[in-house]
Amino acid sequence: MSDLKERAQALDTADELAPHRELFALDDTVYLDGNSLGALPRHVPDRVRDVLTRQWGELRIRSWEESGWWTAPERIGDRIAPLVGAAPGRVVVGDSTSVNVFKAVVAATRLAPGGRDEIVLDATTFPSDGYIAESAARMTGHRLVVADPLDVPGALGPRTALVLLNHVDYRTGRLQDLPGLTAAAHAAGALAVWDLCHSAGALPVGLDTHGVDLAVGCTYKYLNGGPGSPAFLYVAERHQAAFDSPLPGWTSHADPFAMDPGYTPAEGSVRGRVGTPDILSMLALEASLDVWEGVTMEAVRTKSLALTDFFLECVDAYVPGGRVTSVTPAAHAERGSQVSLRCEGAAGVMDALIARGVVGDLRRPDILRFGFTPLYVGFADAERAARVLAEVLEA
Repeated sequence: MSDLKERAQALDTADELAPHRELFALDDTVYLDGNSLGALPRHVPDRVRDVLTRQWGELRIRSWEESGWWTAPERIGDRIAPLVGAAPGRVVVGDSTSVNVFKAVVAATRLAPGGRDEIVLDATTFPSDGYIAESAARMTGHRLVVADPLDVPGALGPRTALVLLNHVDYRTGRLQDLPGLTAAAHAAGALAVWDLCHSAGALPVGLDTHGVDLAVGCTYKYLNGGPGSPAFLYVAERHQAAFDSPLPGWTSHADPFAMDPGYTPAEGSVRGRVGTPDILSMLALEASLDVWEGVTMEAVRTKSLALTDFFLECVDAYVPGGRVTSVTPAAHAERGSQVSLRCEGAAGVMDALIARGVVGDLRRPDILRFGFTPLYVGFADAERAARVLAEVLEA
C-alpha cells in the first residue's frame, strides 16, 4: 500500500497537467464523476455575475450586439472545434444533445444518395440516441438496423443511409474505432454520424482528419460547461451547402431579422442553429473553456491512460479477489477515460463510497463507474479511490 501511495505522489509531482487542478472549485472529495458532470472552474461565477449584472442588468437588449450574444453559438463552437479536431466554422453550439442527434440523423438521411432507406444504430448506444433514431426512422420511412459496433461493417450495405455510433460506450468505457467505422460507412456509400458525449474533452477525436460527416456532443461532462449546458453540432465542410436541418428555426435563416415567411438557410455551421440561444448557460460554457488554454489533447490522453492504468493496478492490489471485475477494455486503443467495474450489490457499494468521500456513479444493475478527468483528477485520487473501495467491500 505504501508503495502505491509513494508512486502516486511521484506521478502527481511529475504531471504536467497537475497545476490545472487549481483552476477548479474542488475540495477533499475524490471526484470521479466528471464523465457525468464536470467540476466548476473557479472563475466562472464571476464571469456569469458579469453576464447577469452588467450585460443583462445594465445593457439589456443591447447585449445581443455589444456583448456578442448573437454570435455566441458560432464563436463558442470555434473554441470547441480544436478539442474535437475540427477547423473553425464547422461546430455550432446550442440546444441539447438529443435535439442535435435528431438534426444530424434526419439531415443525414437527406444527404445520403437516393434509394437508401436504412439507418444502422449502435446497439450499445445511450438510450436517447436510440429513441431518437427510432423516431427519425418512422418519420422518414427508413428501416432501423441495430448492430453491435464491432458488427457494424457487416451490417452496412447498398441500402444504408447512415450509421449512428457512440465514440465511447457510456456503460463500459469502450472506445470505438472512429476512423475504421467511418471508413467502413463511406466504403458502403453511407454517412457516419458520431455521438462524442463521452470523448469530447477526454481524448483526441480527429473529426476532420478521419472524414466524419456529422457529430454531436455535450459540454457538461469533460468540457465542464455546467449542468445542462448546451450541446454542439459538427457539420463537415463538404456537407454544409446541402445540410438540410429538420428544425429550420429563425436564427438559422440567412437574414433572420427580415422575418421572411419563406426559409432561406444561412451559410456554414449557422444552419445548425434553431431558436434563440440560451445565453446564460452558453456564456457560462464559454467561460469554462478558458481552462483549456495551453492544453493539448495529446497530453490529456496520455494522462488519462496513465490514470486509468494506475487505478486498475490499485484495484487489483487492494480489492479482495473476485469482488469486482473490470468491464473496461485493457487495451489502450479500446479505452475511453473511465473505468467500469462490475460488482455485486453495486448500488449499496456506491452509496458507501460517496459517504466516504469518493464520488463515482452507478449504472444499474451492477456497474460502478469512475470517470477520470485529466485536468483535475490526480494519481493520489486514483489510489485513494481504490483503497476506499477495498475498505467498503471488506466491511
